[in-house]
Amino acid sequence: MTVMYNRVALIGLGLIASSMFWAMKRADLAGEVTGYARSPDTRDVAREIGLCDRVCDSAADAVAGADLIVLCVPIGVMADVTREISGMLKTGAVLTDAGSVKRAVINAVEPPVPAGVHFIPGHPLAGTEQSGPRSGFAELFDSRWCLLTPNGADATEVKKLRAFWQALGSNVDEMDADHHDLVLAVTSHTPHLIAYTMVGVADDLSRVTDTEVVNFSAAGFRDFTRIAASDPTMWRDV
Repeated sequence: MTVMYNRVALIGLGLIASSMFWAMKRADLAGEVTGYARSPDTRDVAREIGLCDRVCDSAADAVAGADLIVLCVPIGVMADVTREISGMLKTGAVLTDAGSVKRAVINAVEPPVPAGVHFIPGHPLAGTEQSGPRSGFAELFDSRWCLLTPNGADATEVKKLRAFWQALGSNVDEMDADHHDLVLAVTSHTPHLIAYTMVGVADDLSRVTDTEVVNFSAAGFRDFTRIAASDPTMWRDV
């Protein structure tokens, strides 16, 4: 592959961002990848494992001069993060995200985005129950779907971002933000809510021991426990 964006900035360094970095390196899609995480411990781990070419100590430093900026943070903080970086976004840059809902992200992110910056909301439908900078791997997006909700964005930039996700291994489709949220409510968000509830019920029934849950649970319940091990902050916001 050839370099598609000279500089990519990853804001938030968990499963999605770390997997994006390793997938970009696998396909040589970026000249430089910068990264930022709010937690100093997370930044230290990222530097230790070589996650990103340069880990910055502020989001503004990470996005300075970037051609593609990816918000990989919980939905509840996207508005604050966008306001924090808006003054450093260069004209012509593409801003995207990896949030699991799209209308709320558009409402939060779009107002602070300066003129001349292309905001193209996105959602890679890929993940595991793991989180944090060590959890990523290059193959996460292979043959998985990534949905873009362009919301009137420049068609040329949408086409380029679509090709970028395809180069990361994804199948890509586009849809309206509200329709996206309806589809994902059925296929992902409601099942997660049920999983958290069911595992919470089992935990509350103290008469049932942990060993009994493990020994006698059917495969379906074990899937619930795996799903419910996902990042609670992210799913709270979803």
